[in-house]
Amino acid sequence: MVKDLTQGKPLPLLFFFSLPMVAGNLFQQLYNMVDTAVVGKFVGEDAVAAVGSSFPIVFLSVAVASGLSMGCNVVVSQLFGAKRIHEMKSTISTALISLGVLGLIIMLLGTLLAGPLLELLGTDADIMADSRTYLQIYFGGALFLFVYNTLNGIYNALGDSRTTLIFLMISSMTNIVLDLLFVIQFNMGVAGVAWATLIAQGLCAVASLVVLLRRMRKMENEPEKVGVKVPLFHMTAVKRIAQIGLPSMFQQSMVSISMMLMQGLVNSYGKVLVAGYTAATKIDTLAMLPNMNFSNAMSSYTAQNIGAGRYDRVKEGLKACLLMVVIFSLLITLIIFLFGNQLLSLFLDPGDPSGALGYGLNYMHTVSLFYILMGLLFVPNGLLRGARDMGAFTLSSMSNLFSRVAIAYLLAHFMDESAIWWSIPAGWAIGAVVALLRIRSGKWKKASV
Repeated sequence: MVKDLTQGKPLPLLFFFSLPMVAGNLFQQLYNMVDTAVVGKFVGEDAVAAVGSSFPIVFLSVAVASGLSMGCNVVVSQLFGAKRIHEMKSTISTALISLGVLGLIIMLLGTLLAGPLLELLGTDADIMADSRTYLQIYFGGALFLFVYNTLNGIYNALGDSRTTLIFLMISSMTNIVLDLLFVIQFNMGVAGVAWATLIAQGLCAVASLVVLLRRMRKMENEPEKVGVKVPLFHMTAVKRIAQIGLPSMFQQSMVSISMMLMQGLVNSYGKVLVAGYTAATKIDTLAMLPNMNFSNAMSSYTAQNIGAGRYDRVKEGLKACLLMVVIFSLLITLIIFLFGNQLLSLFLDPGDPSGALGYGLNYMHTVSLFYILMGLLFVPNGLLRGARDMGAFTLSSMSNLFSRVAIAYLLAHFMDESAIWWSIPAGWAIGAVVALLRIRSGKWKKASV
């Protein structure tokens, strides 16, 4: 169901818009965690490290897909807010065609280059074969990844976060069932979890596409466009999406590249640290979801209100989102300190606190103290992205990422492996300062479709 985000009180509006997004991503991360848990319990810690070593490269493909889909999200949001439905439909079909073709290209390149990329990261020889297998199967589903991320961005642009929740719930349950079947029953190891992810993601993408196409047919154009054929592909739409999508893709890709650089540093400490780091980042990613989705909600909210000329509502929405950041961050930090050991034990052997489990616990206890800083980075960046202030958005993101990597490598000369996790909140703080100063200047208000 589409929802107009230009009307209503910002706090309840953003909360209830964000809630299905958070729940949907929780389900998505649930099956990622099940992948790791099933591999850790039924295959071994080497297999956990193999999946973990593949993650930065996997994230790069996700970064490209989600970055470009954000361009679609912002443009569709602004057109929907301006009630330019005919133009919006053309933008949607253009985005699906363009990103579908790009998904096919990534599928081919990723399958061919999986091995060389893993070697570039310095992947341990003991886990290289499993890492390559996982990565090649994963890239086989790149088309589904790109189509689904585009569809997810479109639904959020229309103010509908419930539909994606339903599909993600079904996809997650399918993935979990297939994980257990392929790994335990068929003894497929790391390949089993990769195939489970590919199949579940494919089903989710196809179902989402069918529902969206039916919904678009029922949505009426503005009176002057009634009976006018909607172009399936339009270069103006490509340019608009690219103006937002390319900087977003660049930013997300830089996230991935910084993760690869960090993974290289992690790999240098050996496979025991890799296993602990992998398990901790699974939980860390789960903990980040509320702030990430508040940021995405802020983008859609900002874009719709700019499209409608309601600039006055944008800062009200920012205050509401930041309040939610504080509450959720404190709650999640408390949970991690109370139950961090039990959460890590889902993936790792709980009997050795000086090994992988100990590394993971140190990471979580350090980083979780600063989740509010993460929210102070993510939510203002969501506003800048929704306002199409991509220069400031990119500067803030790059300040976070490059300072994080630089600090990690610098501190590694003077500290132990804890340099890796202390660098993360330092990067958040630097990026947040850049974003908040830009918002305070008011220059973000200049952008529009």
